[in-house]
Amino acid sequence: MTTSPVERAADQFVTALAQWRVERGMTKKQLAARMGFDPSYVSHVEGRRHKPTEDFARRAEAVLSAGGAIWHRFQEYDELRHARGTPLHRDPPVPVQWMPPGTGLIVEQEVAALTYDKGNYRCRIRRALYNAGVEPVTRYLVKIAVDRYPNDPSGSNRHHREHPLTFEEMDLEAWAGEGDAVERMDQRLKLDRDAAKEVWLLFANEHGQFPLYPGERTTIEYAYTVGEEKWGQWFQRAVRLPTRMLTVRLDFPAEFEPQVWGVEASLAAEVPVRSPLERRAENDRAIFEWSTDAPLLNARYRLEWRFRGAGAPRYNEEPPGPTDQRPSQRMRDIGIVQRGSDLLRWRARHFQLPREESPAEDAVTALLAALERVEAAHNFSKGVGLAAPQIGLSVAAAVVRPPDRGAEPVVLINPRIVAESADADAQYEGCLSFFDYRGRVSRPLRIEVEHARHDGSRVITSFERAMARLVSHEIDHLDGRLYVDRMSVDADLVPVADYRHTGQPWRYQAPAN
Repeated sequence: MTTSPVERAADQFVTALAQWRVERGMTKKQLAARMGFDPSYVSHVEGRRHKPTEDFARRAEAVLSAGGAIWHRFQEYDELRHARGTPLHRDPPVPVQWMPPGTGLIVEQEVAALTYDKGNYRCRIRRALYNAGVEPVTRYLVKIAVDRYPNDPSGSNRHHREHPLTFEEMDLEAWAGEGDAVERMDQRLKLDRDAAKEVWLLFANEHGQFPLYPGERTTIEYAYTVGEEKWGQWFQRAVRLPTRMLTVRLDFPAEFEPQVWGVEASLAAEVPVRSPLERRAENDRAIFEWSTDAPLLNARYRLEWRFRGAGAPRYNEEPPGPTDQRPSQRMRDIGIVQRGSDLLRWRARHFQLPREESPAEDAVTALLAALERVEAAHNFSKGVGLAAPQIGLSVAAAVVRPPDRGAEPVVLINPRIVAESADADAQYEGCLSFFDYRGRVSRPLRIEVEHARHDGSRVITSFERAMARLVSHEIDHLDGRLYVDRMSVDADLVPVADYRHTGQPWRYQAPAN
C-alpha cells in the first residue's frame, strides 16, 4: 500500500496525538473537554475523519505538554499539504497561542545576550512575560551556573571549589517594567553553591510591590558578570516556562577570530540547532545571533565557540586532574540518550502495522544511522545493539549487530520474548546509555522472540548465547528497563577504567552433544 507524503505526515500527527493522550492517561472525551472542543472531535481527528487545524494542534500540545512533539508533527503535515502544486485554503491564523486555563507564566519573547569585554563576560537577559494564570505573580526565579571545563565534570568541580563564583563579582541587577515605568527588583537568595546560584527576583523594592496580575504583561531584565577564568566556552538557555520566541546573541571582539556553533539538547538527544546562526560585523566586534519561534519546553539551547586569534583567552589548557573525556560523554555527544532520562523508563509504543509501515521504516533508518555513529566512536567486539528510546523515539524498534565482524544488523519491530531456556549464565554487560560502567547480569542462553515485519505479519526467531544476551538487553530497553535492574542486590558496578575484559568477546562453553 502506497501513501503520499501528506498522508504519512497526517498519520504521524495522529500517532503522536494518540501516544501522548494515552501517556497522560486521558480518554478522547477528556482531552476534548480540556481543549474546549466537542466531545467527539478528538475521535474524528484520530480516526482521520477530520483534518487537524493549527488551533487544534496548539491546544493539544498545550494540554498534553508534549514537549513540542505534537506541534512539530502538525507543522510537518501543514507544510506538506500546502506545498502541493495548487494553492490550498489555509486555516485562519491563530492570533494568540492558546494555553489552557491556569497555565501560569508564559515567556512571550526572550533575548539573551553574552558580551566579552576586558576579561569578563557580561550576561543580559530580557524576557517579555504574560501571566496566563489565575494568581498574581510576585517573584521570578533566576538560575545562574558556570562550568569551566564542561567535558570534565570532576576537573570543573575541583576548579570551582578553588575558585567559587561569588555574588560580589557577579554584580547581579534586575528591573521590571517598560518605558518610564521601570522598577528595580529586590533579590532573595535561594541557592548558593560554588558554581551555581539561584535567586528570586521580587516584584517589589523599597518603594512598594508591583505584582504581575492575571492577564497582564511586563518585561523583566537582569544582568550579571563572570570572569573569563570561571566561564567555559558555552552559553546555554534552558526553556523552563512555555516560550514563544527565543533569541541568543554572542558579542566578541573580532580580533579573537571566533567560531560559533549551536546545539539543541532535550530529554531525547543532542542535535545541532535546526537553523543556522547569523553573523555580522559591528565596528571591531563579531556578533552571532540565533533565534527560534518554537522552542521546546524543557529543551536546552547551547551556543559553543572557540577563539583562534592570538590575543584571545586560552581555553585549551588542561583542567586540573584527569583530562580524558568520559565514555558516556562521547555517547551523549553523538546523540545517545543517557541514564536519568525519563524516556528510558517509559514502555515503548508498538507500531500499528501495516498502517504505520512508514513511521516504522523511518525509525529503523534512524537507528541504523545512529548505530554507524556509535560504531565509529567505539570498537564493539561483543556486538552492539541500539533501541529506539536511546535515540529519543519511544517506539518499539531496535537493531542489533552480531559479534561476527561484517554481519548485517538484525532489525526488531514490536519484539517480545515468547520462550527462553532454563539454562542461563552471568556475563558483564555495558550500555550505551550508561557507558561509564559495566555490570554482571544473568540471562538465558537461548530465547525465542516474536517480532513483526513491515506488512504486519509476525515471525519467531531464535537467538543463542551472545545474540540472546544482546537482543534481551534491547527488548529490556523497549520495556523501560536497564541492565542494572537485573543485577543482584549485592553486585557492584565496575567503572570502565577498572573493567578487565574490554575488547574481548564473551566466553561460552561449547554446547553439549
